Amino acid sequence: MKLSRDITSKINRLIDQMLPPFLRDSYWFMYPFVWLIFKEKTKYFLTFKDRAPYLTEEEFTEYYVELVDKHIKRPTDLSKACVVKIMDEVVGPKVLDIACGRGYLVEKLATDKSLEIVGVDIIILDNLKNANNTKYLPGNVECIPFPDKHFDTVICTHTLEHVFHLDKALNELRRVTRQKLIIVVPRQRPYKYTFDLHIRFFPYPLDVFLNFKNNHGKLEKIENDWFYVEDFQ
Repeated sequence: MKLSRDITSKINRLIDQMLPPFLRDSYWFMYPFVWLIFKEKTKYFLTFKDRAPYLTEEEFTEYYVELVDKHIKRPTDLSKACVVKIMDEVVGPKVLDIACGRGYLVEKLATDKSLEIVGVDIIILDNLKNANNTKYLPGNVECIPFPDKHFDTVICTHTLEHVFHLDKALNELRRVTRQKLIIVVPRQRPYKYTFDLHIRFFPYPLDVFLNFKNNHGKLEKIENDWFYVEDFQ
């Protein structure tokens, strides 16, 4: 299914804001909607939040491998507005896109800005393994395989809502950043049955600042996402 982030964010916002919680958290009410998208893999999404606290890191990764063919097949989870904002915010020649997914942002930054950019993800798709002008490496946001202050800009979009150890991930992101850290997370309420594998939720600015533990970060709402920036200069 190829629905852009701009479309799905509007759908999610409508479902999260308009449906009463007793329906939004109802297994039988949500089942047909999830089934329409994920068919035979529906059970993985509807049972995920019950299972998530007990999954090992290996099992967690296997979950994503199992469902990689069922996620919404679009070039990026970013809205057009977020992409424009990232392009404006990036500084320096060396850039890391952690949890780069299908490589959309990596390729765009490399092409449009001629940057030295690296994409890292727990799963590197086959079509990215032999990329000519960009570099992709396997890795995890909780253990980034680079030395301190290695990148001028570090970008982490639609990732932290998935991580178990948020403090560890944030420490790693800050550790490898020299000048600017850019984070995008969805503005989403913590319902049990969602169309994703999220375990962390950021419905309000308070949630972002309490979790990120840096009151000096800059936060902006862009459509249904939070766009967060830390400057290290």
